[in-house]
Amino acid sequence: MRLVITSVLGLLFIAAFGKENDKITTAQYIEMYAPIAQHEMEGYKIPASIKLAQGILESSSGNSPLAREAKNHFGIKCKKTWTGPTYIQDDDEKNECFRKYETVLASYEDHSQFLTGNQRYGDLFKLELNDYKGWAHGLKSAGYATNPQYAPLLIKTIEENRLYEFDKPGKQPEYKAPEKEKTKPSQTVAPVTQKPIKNLQKGDDLPDFEVRKHGKYGIRERYGVEYVTALKGDSYDNIAKALEMMSWQLTLYNDAEKNKKLVEGEIVYIQPKRRKAGDESYMVKAGETLWDISQKFALKQSRLAKLNELSEDARLKVGQTLKLR
Repeated sequence: MRLVITSVLGLLFIAAFGKENDKITTAQYIEMYAPIAQHEMEGYKIPASIKLAQGILESSSGNSPLAREAKNHFGIKCKKTWTGPTYIQDDDEKNECFRKYETVLASYEDHSQFLTGNQRYGDLFKLELNDYKGWAHGLKSAGYATNPQYAPLLIKTIEENRLYEFDKPGKQPEYKAPEKEKTKPSQTVAPVTQKPIKNLQKGDDLPDFEVRKHGKYGIRERYGVEYVTALKGDSYDNIAKALEMMSWQLTLYNDAEKNKKLVEGEIVYIQPKRRKAGDESYMVKAGETLWDISQKFALKQSRLAKLNELSEDARLKVGQTLKLR
């Protein structure tokens, strides 16, 4: 039986943009939820591009009242079978009932179950995973939305943001925002309450901001990315269970192998790392690897390698200067 994906991340992502004017950009939304969409694709055979495009359209990239207050990213209404919490708002009719979730990830999981468990969407699963156009038109024909332009809007969203790249099996592609998004500052997981980061000297410890307790773990921030530190004898599985996450999320966010042994005090990121660091460059110290530096600066290892035209397993030299942005 497939586990329902629930996670403290869903709460953290929404809390990170709690004020009315703190909007999530489409690029930020994609970077946050693409790994979840791909994981759902593996389990339910729904194209990640379609799930992301629907989430973007139905939730206004996570900014709609329904998304912020009910964590409902797919506009799914209560229906007769729903026994969970509800949220009332006007839609096609006044005071309509929508499903309310504890986490955004629960909304993603319920969307998958909603499509796979509803006979009217059955023909969609006869399509290839890379046939996003067929899926878009099929969703409209099956009555997912009343907007006559729903299929063209989905296709436009997928093509403008190259979401079809996420339908390819294997490693998640590095997302590049469209030109119109590139001028906006990257705040993918930066909380609203985050204090500004001052320019750090090379080799300085990176600052911890607010510390929040979640069970036996303290949640801290490094360059705006939240993390916990491993306890004695810890593993990704143990931490994921304590934080109500999936262990694959932790290995993905930390560029790590599933069975990697954790050292007491080691940083474990619970949100995706950034595509650029706060500092411009860094000088390699004895014994450091590309992975070590990517963890130190909350920077994706693949991005760090690409910035410096290196392979991810490249051997570094003491005194070598690496670009961080």
